[in-house]
Amino acid sequence: MTTFTAFCACEAHGQLMPKLFERRALRADDVAIEIAYCGVCHSDVHQVHNDWKNTVYPCVPGHEIVGHVTAVGPEVTKYKAGDRVAVGCFVDSCGQCESCQLGQEQHCTGGATPTYNGKDRVTGETTLGGYADKIVVREKFVLRVPDALDFQYASPLLCAGITVWTPMREHGVGKGTRVAVVGLGGLGHMGVKLAVALGAQVTVITTSPSKAEDALALGAHKVLLSTDQKAMMASLNAFDFILDTIPKRHDVNPYLMLLGRNGVLCVVGAIDLLDPVHGALLIRNNRRLTGSLIGGLPATQDLLDFCAEHQVLPQCELVDIGDINNAYTRLQANDVKYRFVIDMASMKGMQVQ
Repeated sequence: MTTFTAFCACEAHGQLMPKLFERRALRADDVAIEIAYCGVCHSDVHQVHNDWKNTVYPCVPGHEIVGHVTAVGPEVTKYKAGDRVAVGCFVDSCGQCESCQLGQEQHCTGGATPTYNGKDRVTGETTLGGYADKIVVREKFVLRVPDALDFQYASPLLCAGITVWTPMREHGVGKGTRVAVVGLGGLGHMGVKLAVALGAQVTVITTSPSKAEDALALGAHKVLLSTDQKAMMASLNAFDFILDTIPKRHDVNPYLMLLGRNGVLCVVGAIDLLDPVHGALLIRNNRRLTGSLIGGLPATQDLLDFCAEHQVLPQCELVDIGDINNAYTRLQANDVKYRFVIDMASMKGMQVQ
């Protein structure tokens, strides 16, 4: 066993605070990682606050992890000490079901093991995430971070990035594809950057005129205000693919109307009920309404490689781990452009009571 320091929540809506924990001793196929940076995801806040009524305390959040290998088990062949690596939203799966065999571990029939607030498949212990200085993960679930990818910006790709990358690749977004991104937050800004890098013609749809300048600065070609009915009507049938990143219940019907023949609207933000969908909008133009959940290991490695090659980087604000509670407050107030990333060097020398 190895002792490590992590920031954890001990109760719903309580403050995150430092505490000592123990990581398991290396199994034969394990990789030990010293964490350099960890992204802050909105789902971290939901889990810490027990919004989904399944949180096990103490809870150590964090599933956007990058760091360096410090040790490996005797059966590990892909990594060695010093390698730049990453860990995303899950750290294990059954490995036997069709989804796992296809490299879509996020859809594991038995349920993929979350990086935190899950159950270790061997011991049943609660998994502890990346707001920590160390983590131990099975080799299969460790990803390689290319040298050309700036470590400081890599971690949000493990959740926000792969969440928008997977549906764009599945639905063939590429050169000349007419893409709209609804919402310009952590997911939306990555959707814009990746779609532009893939060669698409990208429009940002927003309710906020103030976001127009930001959208264009991120690479979007156009901005469409959803509150402008005349502009919305002029955009009927205008898009091949719409990425809907709105994180709460909302009406998708106005966006369905913007899809052309065989167009796809993909929901990636709302883990909630959607308002009723008018069937005629699906029938007309053979439109499709679908959803997507993060991505499997092969897709995530492809994303890291693509972002390194094309220098597609999230926009991040670096924070010290001691400021994490303030970061949560700001995140809930949408006061960040566009992702917080914790610099784990700020944990060194921290006194833990």
